Amino acid sequence: MIKVMVIDDSMAVRRGFSKLIGKISGVELIAEASNPVDAFEEFKRVGLPDLFILDIEMPKMDGITFLKKLSEQKPIPVIICSTLVADGSDAAIDALRYGAVDIIEKPKTNLEGFFSEYQDELIEKINAAIHAHVRIIKHIEIPKVIATKDLTSLVVSKKIVAIGSSTGGVQALEKVVMGLKKNHVGVVITQHMPQGFTTSFARRLNQIAPFSYIKEAQDDDIVKDGQVLIAPGGIHMEVYSIGGVYKVKLRDFPKVNSHKPSVTVLFKSIAKVAAKNAYGYILTGMGSDGAQGLKMMRDAGARTFGESQKTAIVYGMPRVAQELGAVEEELCIDEVALNINTIGV
Repeated sequence: MIKVMVIDDSMAVRRGFSKLIGKISGVELIAEASNPVDAFEEFKRVGLPDLFILDIEMPKMDGITFLKKLSEQKPIPVIICSTLVADGSDAAIDALRYGAVDIIEKPKTNLEGFFSEYQDELIEKINAAIHAHVRIIKHIEIPKVIATKDLTSLVVSKKIVAIGSSTGGVQALEKVVMGLKKNHVGVVITQHMPQGFTTSFARRLNQIAPFSYIKEAQDDDIVKDGQVLIAPGGIHMEVYSIGGVYKVKLRDFPKVNSHKPSVTVLFKSIAKVAAKNAYGYILTGMGSDGAQGLKMMRDAGARTFGESQKTAIVYGMPRVAQELGAVEEELCIDEVALNINTIGV
């Protein structure tokens, strides 16, 4: 039996998760607490769970502090459930950087309706987190002085790299951008994230990347060497070409493979316009998003890669892509940037 513990100062939230978890076969709620300090007392009574569902803002000890302590002791999957997610706050980003495997945007009102309307999605997230392979990764400190990057030196890319990721993607993408060399081929990324969250995420990546200029994509942005464009949360991103120049287009239509933005949408668009000039990478994440699009890229002549089970926090998206025949070669996450750096610009 998989054991879950909920730490949240809202009784309504704890009650909602209690009912929800009761509907999942093989999963039980062993304890709940209104804050991490009280949770430590519960550990003495019931032991450690297999999964934590954790708020950020709580009395006595905040969720980030608890997550830091947990990451130093034992790698246990954590889902963050917080109202701060809606604001794209740095605290929510920090939670993912410290090892939380997923985030849930908690509404400030109508909690009962929330648990009813999003029941299937919440159950899917819990099931995925339970099977996540959490790894303790040294926290990357943001430099106190951010180096100025010369944007005038960025030139239009003749080739294009596309990356898709979901659960566990924040840590994976940090590793990738930290390893990219100067003037690398232009990169476009779709990471499953809520609306309003990707602006902060792109800003953080730009701060820790030594050479890349990283920004949240805008309509008609040009793909340039040395630049990384992040798909905004809540809208699809496609790539199109005009006169041999690759640009991005943001499009508002229904979810694809249960996601918006969708990795499949990005990959399919690149298969149509870039073909042999494209390189696709599918990283950690649950579900099947991206697999079909990556297969289209490979069939069109692109080079395609999937993250290895050895390093993927959730070997879901890469596994489906591998089984579909979309993946030419599997790479450990540390090898992804090295591989991108070999692409001639």
